[in-house]
Amino acid sequence: MEKRKEGTSEEEKWVHDASVDYKGRLAFRASTGVWKASLFVLIFEFSERISYFAMFSNLITYLTKVIHQDLSTAAKSVNYWAGTTTLMPLVGGFVADAYTGGFNMIIFSSLVYLMGLSLLILSQFIPSLKPNNNNQPRVAHEVAFFLAIYCISLGTGGHKPCLQSFGADQFNDDHREERKKKTSFFNWWSFTVCFAMLLGATVVVYVQDFVSWGVASLIITILMALTTIAFYAGRPFYRYKQPAGNPFRPILQVLVAAIRKRNLSCPSNPALLYEIPELEKSQGRLLSHTSGLSFLDKAAIIEEKYVEQKDNAWRLATVTRVEETKLVLNVVPIWLTSLTTGVCWAQASTLFVKQATTMNLKMTESFTLPPASLVSVAAIGVLISLPIYDRVIVPILRKVTGNERGISILRRISIGMTFSVIVMVAAALVEAKRLRIVGQRTMSVMWLIPQYLILGIANSFSLVGLQEYFYDQVPDSMRSIGMALYLSVTGVGNFLSSFLIIIVNHVTGKNGKSWIGKDINSSRLDRFYWMLAVINALDLCAFLFLARSYTYKTVQRRTMDTDGCNKSDGVETVAK
Repeated sequence: MEKRKEGTSEEEKWVHDASVDYKGRLAFRASTGVWKASLFVLIFEFSERISYFAMFSNLITYLTKVIHQDLSTAAKSVNYWAGTTTLMPLVGGFVADAYTGGFNMIIFSSLVYLMGLSLLILSQFIPSLKPNNNNQPRVAHEVAFFLAIYCISLGTGGHKPCLQSFGADQFNDDHREERKKKTSFFNWWSFTVCFAMLLGATVVVYVQDFVSWGVASLIITILMALTTIAFYAGRPFYRYKQPAGNPFRPILQVLVAAIRKRNLSCPSNPALLYEIPELEKSQGRLLSHTSGLSFLDKAAIIEEKYVEQKDNAWRLATVTRVEETKLVLNVVPIWLTSLTTGVCWAQASTLFVKQATTMNLKMTESFTLPPASLVSVAAIGVLISLPIYDRVIVPILRKVTGNERGISILRRISIGMTFSVIVMVAAALVEAKRLRIVGQRTMSVMWLIPQYLILGIANSFSLVGLQEYFYDQVPDSMRSIGMALYLSVTGVGNFLSSFLIIIVNHVTGKNGKSWIGKDINSSRLDRFYWMLAVINALDLCAFLFLARSYTYKTVQRRTMDTDGCNKSDGVETVAK
């Protein structure tokens, strides 16, 4: 049925998924969306990620060398900032989905982001705000600097989740060719992010370390301003989704309705549960019934004495609303067990970088590698492994498994989590070797390449898989929130990393031999890494247990009886 007159009928000229053009009219397929629109999105993301990774990868160096924080304090400061930056999207995504729409939130948050970058420039060039040349930190500079980077965090809160979901929304899920292109969009999105990471952590970081922080800030601010203008200029090409109101309200209504009817028994035939055909066009796609969390199905039972109150959503919910509630509840344990991925990634820009500062960074007689640039090796790992996975491994797996994706989303994530365990084991072994030769000779920074490279491979499976999961496996009306949940994995991971550092310092510092002391050579980071390897391994076991019984989102169109009950299971079912 999916091949029915696609691209030939008059109806195919228009996009029938509640999308509109920039004038609020029904979106015309030929002139809006797909690559002509998403190219603006990818360019905008490229410039923002260069700015972010230039700051994120070298922040610990700035805090220790310019502001003169000790290692433990600087690591926690980086984790707090990174955590805030990746948790703010939960607020921005909610406001966009419920009230403003993605485009308006992107523009507003980009202006806030530019304010933060501008303040960062001022903190480097205005004499009263500039850092001192001696070893004494200047309070005014610290205030201006932290105000600037947290203003950037606020801007990222609206920019990051909305831009990615806005880009994916340029492809219609109900159109076969556009659905295929959407899969490519996610691949190109990840490629763009990693390429930006590569440039931000090498070229811009080199300017920070060997030219000046002020010049580097000026470069990324100009780039961000130009791409903001370009993104706004692309307005006629975009497809827009109207905000649908508070997305948590329908979920609460399902829970209330199910509790009200807790004493009723669900019908043996799920087709007798309530559904309305208008839902598909007005509020999103219909979802087919699943057997999990069956208590919630009671919300869709039609009570004879309330048959005239079908419009009371607090007493009667549709099957689709019930399934959307199940989706949200199913996401929670997956999110919790994926947090260790964020903890591992937090080490790449904190403790791994401090390891590098104690090593031989000379590549040639005339070139010294900036420690923060090692993050680019992780980007290279993604840039190499992602195309191989997409173009070589997936086609083979499709033939073997019959799965359109090659392997399921959760299995892909679990492979990445396995590599995360290997990363921490490799880091522990390298650090143990470095500590053994301290005072004898300086270890080459090349010893850190394997752990960064493996981390990049891990991210090409876990982080890209999580990105796909949180976009696909949430209700259609919550996709910006879904992308915010994906970002929060690394955000909460940074906070958890700081929490672990505090606990480890408290426990191990009692005997005067803290694993993470003020000086890295007197610390025992190898033991800290071994602890993270064990935590990741245990968490992987819990994740695999959840993945075995997970039910994926299933989209289904149905025909209806006049009373609103399902007449027959429908035209197509698409398992996500």
